[in-house]
Amino acid sequence: QVQLVESGGGLVQAGESLRLSCAASGSIFSINDMGWHRQAPGKQRELVAAITSGGSTNYVDSVKGRFTISRDNANNTVYLQMNSLKPEDTAVYYCNARIRKLLSPWMSGDYWGQGTQVTVSS
Repeated sequence: QVQLVESGGGLVQAGESLRLSCAASGSIFSINDMGWHRQAPGKQRELVAAITSGGSTNYVDSVKGRFTISRDNANNTVYLQMNSLKPEDTAVYYCNARIRKLLSPWMSGDYWGQGTQVTVSS
């Protein structure tokens, strides 16, 4: 069994910062790409930022220069530092990871966290 648990969401004012964390646990052999997605009310889920096991990153244009994704491979954790938050960043944020399990390391699967609400007031 593999589980992703997010934390760090909340209510902040525009211009403030939040740091999201997502820890993967369970029968993990290895973790490849990890990422953060978000879904605002009435909108489709979008990829916000992703990071490979080697540390390469990519971001959606709307968060470039404000958000930073990082990971701690030793602790199977991915972070999203969000600075200069805007009201349009309001959404439920989900972490995602491509994981190979101990009993089937030749296969990888996508796992998702339960989501954490980020609300930015103007």
